[in-house]
Amino acid sequence: MIERLKALESEALEAVQASGDKKALEQVRIRYLGKKGAITEVLRGMGQLSAEERPVVGQKANEVRESIQEALAKKVEAFEEAELEQRLEEEEIDVTLPGRPMNQGSTHPLTAVVEEIEDIFIGLGFEVTEGPEVETDYFNFEMINLPPNHPARDMQDTFYISEDILLRTQTSPVQARTLQKHEGEGPVRIICPGKVYRRDEDDATHSHQFMQIEGLYVDENVRMSDLKGIFDTFVKQYFGQDREIRLRPSFFPFTEPSAEIDVTCGICAGKGCRICKQSGWIEVLGSGMVHPRVLELNGFDPDIYSGFAFGMGVERFAMLKYGIDDIRHFYTNDTRFLSQFQQL
Repeated sequence: MIERLKALESEALEAVQASGDKKALEQVRIRYLGKKGAITEVLRGMGQLSAEERPVVGQKANEVRESIQEALAKKVEAFEEAELEQRLEEEEIDVTLPGRPMNQGSTHPLTAVVEEIEDIFIGLGFEVTEGPEVETDYFNFEMINLPPNHPARDMQDTFYISEDILLRTQTSPVQARTLQKHEGEGPVRIICPGKVYRRDEDDATHSHQFMQIEGLYVDENVRMSDLKGIFDTFVKQYFGQDREIRLRPSFFPFTEPSAEIDVTCGICAGKGCRICKQSGWIEVLGSGMVHPRVLELNGFDPDIYSGFAFGMGVERFAMLKYGIDDIRHFYTNDTRFLSQFQQL
């Protein structure tokens, strides 16, 4: 039986070396080491051996098995090295070839507009201030002269989280928070950019979520003429030196007097066209002198301090500047639209 094992070992090692690929090598392994292989067949005859012969034959069978397994492993390694060499030759990379172009992103048009407006107002002495988007009713309404049951609250359809917590409907709460931090001492010159939320039906000019920039200037002897001068400068820097502004009387509960600010139409240069509805003017934002009650609520003496506030929609300014006709383009992530602003 030992002679038979030696013969099988020699035969198996020759078969391993003669194997041309992994598939043939696997057949060799099955033929000699499998459950029905030649080595197993020999070991089934060990029951006929004496007690002294069994350990000797068993030890030899293990030696033969290990020898064949070692030869198989070396042959597999040799096949894998050959495959790697072949793959490296076939997949050789020409490092002199130019790289593949990669699509680069760009600044979103709304971000570009916010940054441009911030730069203009920083140049005019304002600071950029931000606040939470999830607000309290206290800061969002009460501190800007909109107590509970005030009819002006109906102008804004609000997302309420609880009775007193809501998604802010404007960035005015940032103004109230900033005034209270100043503890009744001016000056306060801030702009407040950020997202706001209202339950509007989404269409070409409305969205339930949009960007807003509000501003506040409070100091001694601030007048309506200061408001007009600031915005005459801002409009000329943003839209162009040929643009003019006008102030129209309006109503806002947190300012008195209040005014809408219009800009001469950039399409017809103020002569009248379809875009401006033949008026020559386009409304761009609301503004006014800070209501004395708002100053008082937030710790400022209205007999000493006065100020003006304003609010503008970022999407509206972007649409006017770049000729965009649908607010939904800003939020659908269509790369065909966004790629037009790569120069920003």
